[in-house]
Amino acid sequence: MQFIKSDINIDFIGKRYIAFAISFIMISISIGSLAINKGPKYGIDFAGGTVVQVKFNTPVDTAAIVSGLDSIDVGAASVQTFGEANDNEYLIRVDTSVKTSAGFSGRVEEALSGATGSAVEIRRVEMVGPQVGQDLREKALFAMFYALLFITIYISGRFELKWMLSGVMAAALAGAVYVLSLFQVSVPFLMLAALCVTLVLFWFLELRYAMGAIVALIHDVTITIGIFSIFGKEFTLPIIAALLTIIGYSLNDTIIVFDRIRENVRKHQRNPLDYIINRSVNETLSRTILTSLTTLIVVISLFVLGGGIIHDFAFALIVGVLVGTYSSIYVASPLLLAWQRKYRG
Repeated sequence: MQFIKSDINIDFIGKRYIAFAISFIMISISIGSLAINKGPKYGIDFAGGTVVQVKFNTPVDTAAIVSGLDSIDVGAASVQTFGEANDNEYLIRVDTSVKTSAGFSGRVEEALSGATGSAVEIRRVEMVGPQVGQDLREKALFAMFYALLFITIYISGRFELKWMLSGVMAAALAGAVYVLSLFQVSVPFLMLAALCVTLVLFWFLELRYAMGAIVALIHDVTITIGIFSIFGKEFTLPIIAALLTIIGYSLNDTIIVFDRIRENVRKHQRNPLDYIINRSVNETLSRTILTSLTTLIVVISLFVLGGGIIHDFAFALIVGVLVGTYSSIYVASPLLLAWQRKYRG
């Protein structure tokens, strides 16, 4: 069965301005939500604090759980259901890092059992100090930034044979970021400034393919983080893993399209670049859609059946696969046309 006809000719490039407007709106909403909420909603991994997962034999009121915790003085606590409603499981979050000594679980169990009148089981207890949380936040930002830098080396070397130029640029940026981080410069501000400098250098050094790929990846990560902010989902270490997975997935899609563009540039030298790019996107469309659909089947299964522990991880992958597929078609490839205007100008 033929999924997509081989002679399909959808005018993706002709609709690029509409796509750019949609991307601009999505990114603006994402940044706006992050600004209103003063950044992502950090989980215990990044914010520090204590998390206790408990299971009751019967349904209980969250107010009774909070009352029981007040009796053992663990600090201000928030309680939310975990998993399915009939599981009677709850997550207790405390902003402060409670000393979880050997008798801590026993004290919590006794306090909650007395306050709710239901038998309780302590499923897990996690504690992260505030300094550890800050260190993890900074290391997560560095991990994503350096991943993007190494990607620029690979893209520039593979498609434009500029291994040395991209390598020197990446090394200089990485060194500057490392040195400035030693002077206690705010890491989020440092990463943002470094990304802006990177894009400017791409433009002047004419690293077109690398710039198209990196802009698409920044687009995907920004929208994914923004959707997490909009839905009030916590930003944790597994979500960092999901973001890095999204970067890899989106990059793979983009490279397939770029490969076909490079081949068609050689075959159809007399045709305009917008025709070549549009033809290349159409020729790889079947593979792009089939890959996305099969990936989505897996991550949706994880989202529905995987349980509460990996629920947010799977949600991030669903968003990332959808946005990554969109950006490979409507963001990364059309950006190559910017250089056509630059050369003509």
